[in-house]
Amino acid sequence: MSTPAPHPFDQALELQPQPGQGLWRGATSPAYGNMVGPFGGVTAATLLQAVLLDPQRQGEPLALTVNYAGPIADGPFDVQVTLARSNRSTQHWLVQMRQGEATVATATAVLATRRETWSAVETGFPPAPPASGLDRLLPLARARWTSAYDMRFVKGGLLSQASRPVGENADSVSLQWVRDEPPRALDFPALAALCDVFFPRLFVRRPAWVPIGTVSFTVYFHADGAALARIGQQHLLGHARAHQFSKGFFDQAAEMWGPDGELLAVTHQIVYYKE
Repeated sequence: MSTPAPHPFDQALELQPQPGQGLWRGATSPAYGNMVGPFGGVTAATLLQAVLLDPQRQGEPLALTVNYAGPIADGPFDVQVTLARSNRSTQHWLVQMRQGEATVATATAVLATRRETWSAVETGFPPAPPASGLDRLLPLARARWTSAYDMRFVKGGLLSQASRPVGENADSVSLQWVRDEPPRALDFPALAALCDVFFPRLFVRRPAWVPIGTVSFTVYFHADGAALARIGQQHLLGHARAHQFSKGFFDQAAEMWGPDGELLAVTHQIVYYKE
């Protein structure tokens, strides 16, 4: 009996150990190509994956920050991971992605050993119709990575007022269901990538294509591995917004929720734009 082919996401995250401690070799995946270089979410997932593969790793992801230092070219890259400090509750990691002599991305990751404590959620699960009753967004030819996700919008789809010759949307809020396509069981690298599936808030607010690029991207993981395993291949509900667009940069913030209303992660990023 033939062995099923790996999921495209797993193929994109494949890393081969290299001589030297904490050094890995990978390559960009055409399935996750963006308008320029790879989809930033899969880059973040790859850097996290390198940490999770390290034999010194303890605990589960708590925080991940990726700084995109320069354009990532299609082709091979090297990832260096370094354990900066470890204690009973947390581990702190430094990660660098290089192509040739150039650093193209850096990251910090914090892993944590969680324990049961008092808990509460102060933000509310956004009301939304089920994903099954909504149409899937057609993939965008200019961004191949959109073929790798099943996205179904409740509000704030990309360029939702593109038919208007002049004007803009009242806000940049999006509410959308999303999962890997083809479906794949949820894990921490996949959740990190899913936190970046929100289209740039500028494109939602204003129906015009302009040059943009994420500068820094952070995910805070609230869920543990058991929670992700319970979700499996189901859609997640994402809720995104911006706070300000000013002087060539805008921010965007989002929450990722499980289908039963469990807050899985929150994410923030700062994005460069040019007009």
